[in-house]
Amino acid sequence: MKIFQWIYTAYAALLFVLLMIIFGLFIILPLVLSPRGGKVSFIFIRLWARIWSLLTGIRYEVHGRQHIDPKQAYIYIFNHRSFIDAPVIPIAIRQEVRAIGKKELSKIPIFGLIVSRVAVWVDRKDTASRKASVEILKEILAKGISIVVAPEGTRNDTGQTLLPFQKGAFRIAVETGTSIMPMAVLGADKIMKRGSLLMKPGKVRIYFSSPISPEQYQKDEGYIQLSDKCFNRLEAMILTHE
Repeated sequence: MKIFQWIYTAYAALLFVLLMIIFGLFIILPLVLSPRGGKVSFIFIRLWARIWSLLTGIRYEVHGRQHIDPKQAYIYIFNHRSFIDAPVIPIAIRQEVRAIGKKELSKIPIFGLIVSRVAVWVDRKDTASRKASVEILKEILAKGISIVVAPEGTRNDTGQTLLPFQKGAFRIAVETGTSIMPMAVLGADKIMKRGSLLMKPGKVRIYFSSPISPEQYQKDEGYIQLSDKCFNRLEAMILTHE
């Protein structure tokens, strides 16, 4: 059985790279030509994600989009349990977004070059890098563009529902007045299991809840209470729909 998984995984990986090469120019060029080119770029990012998913037999079921105001910027937070979250984000979120990611991913050939246009890379071990990324994310939100953050800080390979949250996204929410949009991603870790690079076809279910406003958390260290509320909300969403 594993031989078929190895073949499928190799096929999915090669297809991932091939489609990234094909769509790469159409993703990068609009952003190079105009600061407003992101909307065009995301059309091609979604097209890349949908074609890859269709050809690999990965399906998506999205619930709760009615909670999203397409004219409003959000800080999307999600539970990170699989490497295939890359196509999940543009398929689930119909807005133009910027994602924060580990600096190591920027070194992946082709992928790093293309995704660097729509991602903010951060070295989580470097205080200066973390501070710089926060300022960049604030500038992005000021332009009315949403951002996507995995507040656990890394992929969750444990048996816990969620790892403890890093607080950066919640500081930004309080300082900018941006609402948090929880997004529970279920099933991605069954397509690629924890501790394995092998993949198989399957379904990913995504759930959005009503946004969480930071207004009542403006007091000193209110971002900690905001983080706790978001943690509890996302954990409840995951446990309810598992």
